[in-house]
Amino acid sequence: MKFSEYIPYYRRNLILAFPVILSQLGQVSVSLVDNAMVGRVGTLELAAASFANNVFMIGMIFGMGITFGITPLAGQTYGKGEIRQTTQWLKNGIFTYLIASVFLTLIMLAVYFLLPHLGQTPEVTREAQPYYLWLCASMAPFIAFFTFKQFFEGIGNTRMAMTITLASNAVNVFFNYLFIYGKWGFPELGLEGAGVGTFISRLIMPLFFVLMVMRNSRYRKYLILAHVQKIRRNDILRLLKIGLPIAFQLIVEMLSFSIGAVMMGWLGVVELAAHQVAIGLASFTYMISLGISTASTIRVSHMMGARDFRGMRNAANAAAHLVLTFMTLNALMFVVLRYLLPQLFTADTAVIDLAAKLLVIAAVFQLFDGLQVVMLGILRGLADVKVPMFLAFIAYLIIGIPTSWVFAFPLELGPSGIWIGYLVGLGVAGILFNIRFRKNLKSISAKSFPG
Repeated sequence: MKFSEYIPYYRRNLILAFPVILSQLGQVSVSLVDNAMVGRVGTLELAAASFANNVFMIGMIFGMGITFGITPLAGQTYGKGEIRQTTQWLKNGIFTYLIASVFLTLIMLAVYFLLPHLGQTPEVTREAQPYYLWLCASMAPFIAFFTFKQFFEGIGNTRMAMTITLASNAVNVFFNYLFIYGKWGFPELGLEGAGVGTFISRLIMPLFFVLMVMRNSRYRKYLILAHVQKIRRNDILRLLKIGLPIAFQLIVEMLSFSIGAVMMGWLGVVELAAHQVAIGLASFTYMISLGISTASTIRVSHMMGARDFRGMRNAANAAAHLVLTFMTLNALMFVVLRYLLPQLFTADTAVIDLAAKLLVIAAVFQLFDGLQVVMLGILRGLADVKVPMFLAFIAYLIIGIPTSWVFAFPLELGPSGIWIGYLVGLGVAGILFNIRFRKNLKSISAKSFPG
């Protein structure tokens, strides 16, 4: 296809992706805001926030991943015009993910007792523990919000989640200000105050979603119809059949970054604080790619339901073009502003200098990170989730983490070595997911356009 023929696909992808990008940026901004506000308290508190967030994110990302299973299922039935079956996914999704959130909360509370044994300094662990408990308390409402978010994005509405996320961020900043610094008569809790603010902001998110849907005549019917649907074992199993592999794939990727953060903690407090600054910035720009990836899941699932295979292929290619363009621009920004961006989070010159070095490596892996996440979004739209889960395991844990350890310790590259491992893992993942997508595309094309 010519460039001009892709323009309508770029436009449609961006229309869906833009609210998702803002929503995802809002999600990662919760930890970024915590880091920025806590970083003004001290380097120890920033390192403790890094430690607690990296451990807790394993459970939170797994919970998010399970809810992703509802998006392609709802999207495909919506594409076929089957409204009743679409609401069936909502009813069974709420039930399934509510149970899952309870189990995940209990598991993450058990992990609390392992925090002193993960190789961090006693001071970092002591600061991290109260903050971590507040994060655990926010798990259930956070997953409830994502249940609604993934369902309504599956049927094409990406704006409601964006609005709620941005509003909750304002709530988070407000309560952080009160509880971190002890303003207006509230206790000065430091890092624990950031946990209180995060809990309150996440508690209101699913409540806002229900209120917003009930006030919208177009979408109110989905909640009303879902209320009268039955809990069905087969639907629960299908949700888990897609959601669990996605969750494991996400957890494998997140686990690789969390293990890297733990290894960074072995090197020292400054190294861990610099890592938190750099990974926070990389996560922020990653949300652009994740938004385009989510849009590709929605577009591909709708076209699969409508059996528009040619349009599906073009939309998928357009998503890849957009991601590579955006991530190239982000990479340039990281290189040019590598000393200025860390100053948003800390005044410690040692942390700033080290974070600047890490951002140069991050600039390179932006491209691979964007490629792997958009290919995963396309594969999820096709409901192809099992093979990508195993490919992720190979790329991140079999190749990426050992590479980080070898470069950081035996080769004595320290923090840069850990990030080189990230680069290698993401590069391998991007290549493998792209090969998987091209194989699926060839198979679909052979079935749809024989001869």
